Parts: sequence; structure tokens; C-alpha cells
Amino acid sequence: MQFRAASEALKNLTVLDLTQARAGPTAARQFADWGADVIKIEAPGADTMGFPRHGSDFQNLHRNKRGITLNLKHPKGLEVFKRLVSRADVLLENYRPDVKFRLGIDYESLRSVNPRLIYASISGYGQDGPDRNRPGLDPITQGAGGLMWVTGLPGQGPVRAGTAISDLSAGVFCAMGVLVALLERERSGEGQWVQTSLLESLISMMDFQAARWLMEREVPGQAGNDHPTATPAGAYETADKMMLIAAVGGRMWQRFCETIGAPELLDKPEYATAEDRTKNRTALNRAIAERLKTRTSAEWIRDLTEAGVPCGPIYKMDEVFADPQVEHLGMAAPVVHPTLGEINIVRQAVAMSRTPSIVVKAAPELGEDQEDVLGQFGLDAAEIDDLRRNGVI
Repeated sequence: MQFRAASEALKNLTVLDLTQARAGPTAARQFADWGADVIKIEAPGADTMGFPRHGSDFQNLHRNKRGITLNLKHPKGLEVFKRLVSRADVLLENYRPDVKFRLGIDYESLRSVNPRLIYASISGYGQDGPDRNRPGLDPITQGAGGLMWVTGLPGQGPVRAGTAISDLSAGVFCAMGVLVALLERERSGEGQWVQTSLLESLISMMDFQAARWLMEREVPGQAGNDHPTATPAGAYETADKMMLIAAVGGRMWQRFCETIGAPELLDKPEYATAEDRTKNRTALNRAIAERLKTRTSAEWIRDLTEAGVPCGPIYKMDEVFADPQVEHLGMAAPVVHPTLGEINIVRQAVAMSRTPSIVVKAAPELGEDQEDVLGQFGLDAAEIDDLRRNGVI
């Protein structure tokens, strides 16, 4: 089956995807979703590292890609790989930093094959430094990057985030870096080495929490469901369930108090300013909770939304996809898998008016696109058969 682009936006690009686990495949998925010909390269008989090929995680990570197998430790495998590199635009890898050098597929080695190649590396801790060869996993870097120390209820100890934020942010930052390098290549005509890591990406995602330490020497702690620096902004219990409210700012604070029927809070000096409200957060939250428990979350969301106060429900995942707005956005994207039938995965989060992204292909089976891809790069049927006989593919 010939390559079918998921979008017109990047269909001129060829991306070689050597990645595994989550961070690297997340980066590759950005290009696949925007129409690049992403060729997922796996070792013959490859282990999917705990991601069952027909499971939801693998299918979500590897949609819109083509798949081949190639033994990079075999001389002929390396030879074929360099043929692919010679015509590729981007190579993505997330080996430990030393592995690519042992295989002979590091940036400098491949730069001689294709000076225009954008070579992108994701690692746990960076390509150099004292921890460069430490295995990097999302939960470990959530701890090392400070996220766990600010997550959870005060006094209950560090808590890991409920999704793989280190992996996902590293993948998105990597893709952004590659796109910048591709734009620069239009001017210079040269490729370059793009690097990021789970640790760097997570620290960047810590954003204002990290800046609090760098500028004010304030070590952020756990704030539970409250916003770390603004009040009232957090989760509140109503008559039937919990909901989120963010009534920060003078005018919004006034509208909030009026809507929940607590105008007396506006006259209390301990709540006069945003700083006062955060300083006296415990007492204020208690007063707010007394009012909110008199009605249901749906009623409060309706009235507060009408008053222009940001608020919303706290959903379980089944409720997320049942929400009318989520249904309208089409966040559940259907695709037909040859074995699984029609399945739904999470669609790309960005919309474009002229070159939208759609899901055109389920995640590839191991080596599914071998003949098509290798034929595209000039190998004939006899050569492909020889590679197969020699265990190269």
C-alpha cells in the first residue's frame, strides 16, 4: 500500500523514526499527523517494550506511520539504513546517548551521508553531563524535575502526575525544535542536531513554579487542588460532586461573590485584595464551601458561566468523551485496523483551515510496509528477498 498523507501540510517530508517507548513516538506522531512520510524502523522481532501492538497505547502513538524492520547491527542493515538517510529530511531517535555511537549512526556519521539531515535526539537527562547515560523514565524525571514536590495534598507526600508529562512534553518540544531547524534549513541549506530530554522538558513545563525559585528563591510546595498563587481557584464540593472554580481578579471576585449569594465576603478586610485572599485561603475556602453545598455542580456551572466566572466539572474519562463540546470537537478519531476493525484514538489537538490533519492509517504491524518503503528507496524485489534471507529485515 502506497503512502497516504494524513495532511497536505508536511507531505513533502520524509522522517525516519527509530524511537520507542513514548517520548520519541510522540515527536514522530506530530509529523505523521501533519502528513510527513514517517517510517517507523524496528528491529526484526522487535520487543514493543510493554506496549502491546494491538493495545490502545501503541495504536494511539503510532497512527499514520508506515513500518519496516531493519537490523542496524548487520552491515547490510546499516548500508540500507544509510540509503534511507541519504533521502530523508529528519531522523528521530531516543536511544541512550552512547548507543548511537556504538551503532555508527550518530549525527556526525550521518551528516556525511546527508548534510541536510535534521537529526533529533531525546534522552532522559541530556546528551552530555554526569547523568547522560542514566536510564530516563517519565516517573523518575517527574521527581527530578520538581513536579512531584508540588503535586498532591499538603502534608501527604509527593505525588506523581496522572499522565506521562515528561515523555509527552519532551516529544512535543522535540517536534517543535525539528520544525525550527527545518525552517532554518530553508535559509542555510544545512541540517543540524536537535536535542532535548525528559528532564529539560519537564523543568520547562514547571514554568512559573520554577521561576518562583529562580527569581524569588521561594520553594513551591503542595497546594492540593488550590492554585499555588491565586484564590479562590481550585476544586470545591457542591451538593452532589466536586467542581472547579477560578474567580481571580477584582471584578471577577465580585461577580463570583454575588452569584453564590455571599456579597458579605466583599466587605471583609481579610479578603480585600488578591494577596489577602490567598493569605487567608483556608477560612475563605470554608466560607465558599458552605454556599456551594446548597446546590448541584450543574446549577453552579450554569450560573457562574453566565456571570463570566471560569468554572467547570471534574470528569472521569468516560465523562470527558461524553461531553457535548468534546463530541463537537471530534476528539475521538476513528480509524480502521485490519485486525481490530474500527477503533477510536485521540485526534491531533491542533486544527488548520486549509491543511487539516486526519487519521488515515492505524499503527503498522511489524514490517507491514517493507516492500513499499524499500522499493521507494530503490531496492528491487531480489535485493529485498536477499535481505530477508540474511536476517537483515
